[in-house]
Amino acid sequence: MNTQPTAQHNAGSGPNEDGDDGRSRLGRILRAPLGWALAGMAGVGLVSALTATGPGPVPALGAVAAVAVYWVVMRRVAGRATPEVARRGAGREVLYGGAIGLVFVLVSALLITMFGGYSFSWAGNGFLSVIWSAAMLQTGAAVTEELMFRGFALQALEQRWGSRAAIVITGLLFGVAHLGAPGAGVWSALAIALEAGAMLGVAFLWRRNIWFVASLHFVWNTSEQLLGIPVSGHTPQGLFTVDTHGSALLNGGAFGLETSIVPVLISVLLILVMFVLAGRSGGLRTRRAARAEKDRSTGHLLTEGGEK
Repeated sequence: MNTQPTAQHNAGSGPNEDGDDGRSRLGRILRAPLGWALAGMAGVGLVSALTATGPGPVPALGAVAAVAVYWVVMRRVAGRATPEVARRGAGREVLYGGAIGLVFVLVSALLITMFGGYSFSWAGNGFLSVIWSAAMLQTGAAVTEELMFRGFALQALEQRWGSRAAIVITGLLFGVAHLGAPGAGVWSALAIALEAGAMLGVAFLWRRNIWFVASLHFVWNTSEQLLGIPVSGHTPQGLFTVDTHGSALLNGGAFGLETSIVPVLISVLLILVMFVLAGRSGGLRTRRAARAEKDRSTGHLLTEGGEK
């Protein structure tokens, strides 16, 4: 609504109207699912770029900043509530996700070792310093990646095309995003798209909780690092060193556990189980159901704002 006097409107409202139209157009773009998703991914990505390789607790502090960016974009730009990052119940989801991540890595590593693909030896590095370094590094990586791919991308795509399409698209995007890692190739991208992209996507739809998938992701990466296994082509300092034997299809080669056929097959089993659980819990949604959920979330946010 224009509340300016008529004379002022006639004298100089043309540029202002153009500016208002531009801002309105930008606002409509940002409020659309792909708009706020891209804006949010850019913001979290910038935080990650500035903090991921920082010393000491910097990556973990970057994770805190990334959560703040997520909250602001979702609440102020997308106009929706954020139950997926709520503090209530977060501890339970962290423990649950971490347990699944730990079992996934340990069972995979044990089976590869039993088939002769791995042998481990104590590295002799400082115990506490290695654990501290791994925890800080992997906290930053896990939280920022989950906010970008499961928090922003998956939920936006779900509103556009439904849960199933969102899982496929974000899984492929996650695999492509890892093509820049050392030793990456077509097989590594496909393996990560399935066992990380699709599995973490289905895990999010099951629990509808960022803390759950971030913890699963964190424990997965941290366990690999502490065992001395390369994490997506990177070989940071761990508690053990690992020697690989036999086929790279078994042991993953220089890229690490993710390109071994063993965790790929285990991830398929987990995907099927969590997909069924997500369906039973109502986590799998059609496009119409996802948009209806978004409208309910927006209404909740407006009510919450009114109460304040």
